[in-house]
Amino acid sequence: MLAAMSSPAPRSSSQATAVARDRGDACPGSLRLHAADDGALARIRIPGGVLDVRQADALSAAARDLGDGELHLTSRGNVQLRGLRDDCGAQLATILDSVGLLPSHTHERVRNVVASPLSGLDGAGFADVRPWLTGLDAALCVSETARALSGRFLFALDDGRGDVAGLDADVTVRAAADGAALLSLGSSAEAVAVPGADAPRSALIAAETFLTSAAERTETGRQVWRVAELGVPAEELTRTVAERLAAAGVDCAIRVRELAVTEGPLPGVSGDALSVHIPLGRLSARQWDELTRTAERHGGELRLTPWRGAVVPTPGPDPSEAAYALARLAAAGLVTSPDSPWLRVGACIGRPGCAKSHADVRADAARALDAAAGAPLPLYWSGCERRCGHPRTERIDVVAAPEGGYRLTATTATDVTDPPSPVLLDDPSHLATALVALTDRTA
Repeated sequence: MLAAMSSPAPRSSSQATAVARDRGDACPGSLRLHAADDGALARIRIPGGVLDVRQADALSAAARDLGDGELHLTSRGNVQLRGLRDDCGAQLATILDSVGLLPSHTHERVRNVVASPLSGLDGAGFADVRPWLTGLDAALCVSETARALSGRFLFALDDGRGDVAGLDADVTVRAAADGAALLSLGSSAEAVAVPGADAPRSALIAAETFLTSAAERTETGRQVWRVAELGVPAEELTRTVAERLAAAGVDCAIRVRELAVTEGPLPGVSGDALSVHIPLGRLSARQWDELTRTAERHGGELRLTPWRGAVVPTPGPDPSEAAYALARLAAAGLVTSPDSPWLRVGACIGRPGCAKSHADVRADAARALDAAAGAPLPLYWSGCERRCGHPRTERIDVVAAPEGGYRLTATTATDVTDPPSPVLLDDPSHLATALVALTDRTA
């Protein structure tokens, strides 16, 4: 039977599969634009999703003046601008540079860092990860070795609550109750305990160790982009990192990794913060501006989350003031209620933005929203079998078929050696019936 949504523990390192790629990393960035069907696309890395008002306004201006006017959030808390003119690269770089969103032209695609978005705001967790975030980003930008990281390599800084620890990062640093930082690589069952103050430097050393291991295990001219692709036990790499940390003078010890993970922030008030969810990660100019002005009225900071949401720190908000702010955000079309079915629905870009997509998945997901509320698991709509941007948690994949319609399959934490055949969905309006059939097949 399909279970309620949960976040699975990291995969066993014995499941790691060696992958060697024979082409360069084509991941888009701020300086390397991607040609999509709806125009050029830029992906702006925002470590920890943290923006100030000036930066948020600059992104809005870039979307309006150079692109389609909308801002799209990724599953790593980054921002994509779509519909860009082919010749706008230099102008976009100037805009980003002027507000500090491009601190290094040679490292901009490797600044992939997610961080617990409520860290320091709600009393949960064991440490405020903001010093780790700023320290790691600065260290990345001055490391010549780190330039070789793939644009897909991911760091996660978890304050101990376990939210970003479940995001399949290559290097995870998790705060511990005793003040230590627990560093782990990929799906390793072991972690290296280091002093909290050494967390940023240790994370960088871990990434540089990965690069050395990747170079040793791949053929000339072929590349490995992520820890899981090395094809070696992650524990082996973890112990090599521990040796390098010790050689660098970092006090460290091997521990058993903490595997418990939790969900991200729910919409509403959480301690000294307001949280909202962005349906399908797509923000209009009005919605972005309302978020930015809310941040401006409450301290000037905005935090984008890996779950396509946003957090506005609000130091000591008055309850009536918080309610007023949430009402304005809701009026702009953002989700402020934890009961909204939008929290259970995600989608790739689909048509018309992606040439590989077989359907306008965002429109179809919106049409079937009511049925999603009663689904046993969250739904992720994909325009093709690549399932771009899909979450790592349990879900129901709704994948567009080349011949039309969709195929539904359940992805759970339980390994199934002989999974049932997909349920076919000819029309999104029939989703409720298809979900019943899927539940019956997996019972």
